[in-house]
Amino acid sequence: MSRIGRKPIAIPNSVEVTIDGNNVTVKGPKGTLSRELRAEVTVTVENQQILVTRPNDEPLYRSMHGLTRSLLFNMVEGVTNGYSKNLELVGVGYRASLQGKKLVLAVGKSHPVEIEPWEGIQIEVPAPNKISVKGIDKEKVGVFAANIRKEREPEPYKGKGIKYEHEVVRRKEGKTGGKK
Repeated sequence: MSRIGRKPIAIPNSVEVTIDGNNVTVKGPKGTLSRELRAEVTVTVENQQILVTRPNDEPLYRSMHGLTRSLLFNMVEGVTNGYSKNLELVGVGYRASLQGKKLVLAVGKSHPVEIEPWEGIQIEVPAPNKISVKGIDKEKVGVFAANIRKEREPEPYKGKGIKYEHEVVRRKEGKTGGKK
């Protein structure tokens, strides 16, 4: 059995889980998440725990077992605590600001880059060189933060760009001016 798939998911008292065929809805203090799961695995709720089981050990069932359990765990965690990704802007003149709900980035392009947040995503700018992306859906938060980072990825020579908070940018040595 999958080590991850066979672990039960504890349901906190403030969370309500509804299973309707392949659709699972999780309601909590931060919001509601819903997802349609594949039919290869069975999801049940017993004794304030979510259990994920598979019919046999075929490779497809094995792969869906652990994935389904991880997706459900992320849903429960998201509606109770939420998720966040923190980004840093490194470079002279690189800064971020909020105009209404839009994120405006000055990252060395000829124009300011405006990014509209998706539904369920909150953006905070605690400092001109820091961005915080928050939400209840782990997948949306990660993809949105990656899209912000994609506007100016950190480069290896000077380290300028948008990077995750604890990301380490491997630096390269520049050209040498010696004779041949």
